[in-house]
Amino acid sequence: MPASPYAIAAVWPWLLAALAFGYVLGSIPFGLIFTRLAGAGDIRQVGSGNIGATNVLRTGRKGVAAATLLADAAKGAVAVLAAGAMAGEPASLAAGLGAVLGHCFPVWLRFKGGKGVATTLGCLAAWSWPLGIAACLLWLLLAVLFRISSLSALLGLALTAALAWLLAVAPPWGHALSSLPLAVVVTITVALVWAMHHQNIARLLAGTEPRIGQSKKT
Repeated sequence: MPASPYAIAAVWPWLLAALAFGYVLGSIPFGLIFTRLAGAGDIRQVGSGNIGATNVLRTGRKGVAAATLLADAAKGAVAVLAAGAMAGEPASLAAGLGAVLGHCFPVWLRFKGGKGVATTLGCLAAWSWPLGIAACLLWLLLAVLFRISSLSALLGLALTAALAWLLAVAPPWGHALSSLPLAVVVTITVALVWAMHHQNIARLLAGTEPRIGQSKKT
């Protein structure tokens, strides 16, 4: 039976509130904060100018890069878990999407943020831990095979989105690990991450994308 207009009207404010909550949390620029605290200057003036962990690593501060990776993932996970505890799965999905949007387009930095990989991983782990583990393992495996960080992240997340759909339509055991709404939101989030990597994709197609450990001038 379709939901009544009254039920839909009652849910939307919660979803918008969760989306806004996730956005605010996701917009915290940990990469910028940590590099400044470490005395490494403004990360936006280094390498690609991105505030994510990969660019932080180009400062030579491995500890700062690791802290950025963990913090960016944590803000996605916290947004999902907090919203889910307050208002259930729909709110957790909205909050996770908001967190990735906040990381990619933080209002505090004139909407120029990161590319969303770590935050998406945090959301995946909180939405469904098997999907989170799968995404991390795929990323690591592909990184070992190709030695290209962006390619590993993009392919790993795409495969994770496909897994979310497979589990969502699988027998009952799969439904406990994923759902159709989750698969839809994961797909949207992964598509956003792909869009944020448009320059990397162009370099991959041109064969000029740097490998892991190789310096990047622009």
